[in-house]
Amino acid sequence: MTDSVIRLQGVRKSYRLGKVEVPALGGIDLEIESGEFGALAGPSGSGKTTLLNLIGCLDKPTAGRLFLDGLDITDSSLDKLADIRGSKIGFIFQTFNLIPVLSAFENVEYPLLLGGVGRKERHERVNEWLDNVGLAPQANQRPDQLSGGQRQRVAIARAMVSRPVLVLADEPTANLDSETAAQILDLLHRINRETSVTFLFATHDPAIISRAHRRIRLRDGHIAADERNHQLTGGVVHAS
Repeated sequence: MTDSVIRLQGVRKSYRLGKVEVPALGGIDLEIESGEFGALAGPSGSGKTTLLNLIGCLDKPTAGRLFLDGLDITDSSLDKLADIRGSKIGFIFQTFNLIPVLSAFENVEYPLLLGGVGRKERHERVNEWLDNVGLAPQANQRPDQLSGGQRQRVAIARAMVSRPVLVLADEPTANLDSETAAQILDLLHRINRETSVTFLFATHDPAIISRAHRRIRLRDGHIAADERNHQLTGGVVHAS
């Protein structure tokens, strides 16, 4: 049995707008296994980003329990959640979120600096991941000297350099042309296959959804369907 990286039990999330409580997620039960390549799909307002933020330790549930890599993080303090993010989770964003004044090398190195990793090991890891994403020749270039696809490759290297158990990607191909997006998706597939790191996307992109091993469709804060790509995983699982 494959270990689960993510487990949600009856997770709810609501926000207050003045005196009104607005539900964003209602009673989510979900388990994501180690090594999965999954997609959260659904229309705007369905709860994708809210769910990704909870799993990514960027927000806390209103009710229910949330486990990450076997650890119950539901009641963790904000400081503890920040530590968990730094050690267990990599993030890839639609807008790349690179630091403009830093080179590609320095952007990838930054989370290791925050984590207190020694200089020799930092440089070894950064060089390894810049090479893995095909950007070793651009190591000293700043983001404004790189194409959109190259910037996203820097962001992927930055997400992986801390050796996370989980990578969360929010619309990672939305700002790329179709050819570049396909190349980025191929790269992410290869990394998933070679490292067994779990990937979870929040996306509208049909290309990502079609190539995901797991497709979790949200509607109005609930799981409407939970399917495995039977061509890749040998079966289809429907949400209860």
